[in-house]
Amino acid sequence: MPETTDQVSLFTVFEGWDGYNASLIRAIAPRSPEELAFRPAPGMRSVGEIAAHIAVGRIDWFRRMGAPGSMDLIVQLTSLFGPDEMAWIGALAGDAARIVEWLEASWAMVEANLRRWTVADLAVSHRQSYRGTVYAVSRQWVIWRILSHDIQHGGQLTIMLWRQGIEIPDLGDLGGHLTEPPIVAAEPA
Repeated sequence: MPETTDQVSLFTVFEGWDGYNASLIRAIAPRSPEELAFRPAPGMRSVGEIAAHIAVGRIDWFRRMGAPGSMDLIVQLTSLFGPDEMAWIGALAGDAARIVEWLEASWAMVEANLRRWTVADLAVSHRQSYRGTVYAVSRQWVIWRILSHDIQHGGQLTIMLWRQGIEIPDLGDLGGHLTEPPIVAAEPA
């Protein structure tokens, strides 16, 4: 029996996000502590802080909606660095290997949930209080927020690395797309 649209895995819907995560990892993995410490102006986040913020943001928002695996990552971060999310980012920011570890761990959690959930699950919501108002925040909203968050900060990383003379073709020229669409056979003449 063919599956209905509601039964389609969200991993299928968001195909390509995994490739974008791989691009982020390739951009960060070879960075030195000095390259990670670069900030475009005083008071702005460094390269390392932005990259760590991507991983921590994924974990935090998936935890808010009760996503499986998210609390395990929160517990690990808390046991390593204490309960303050800003401390987690600061602790990771200067070490490319640690940032990569958490980009991989946060992506594994996201991917597991995208594979588990279907299109029908996008409407599932949780209560979220913000500035005195309680919202019904859907999985659709959170997933879109985190996907756009990854892309926004990936663009910042590209510019900040470029300003240091570091080219990142994956995130720059290729726009984070590692998977090519299928090639169409040439039309007969």
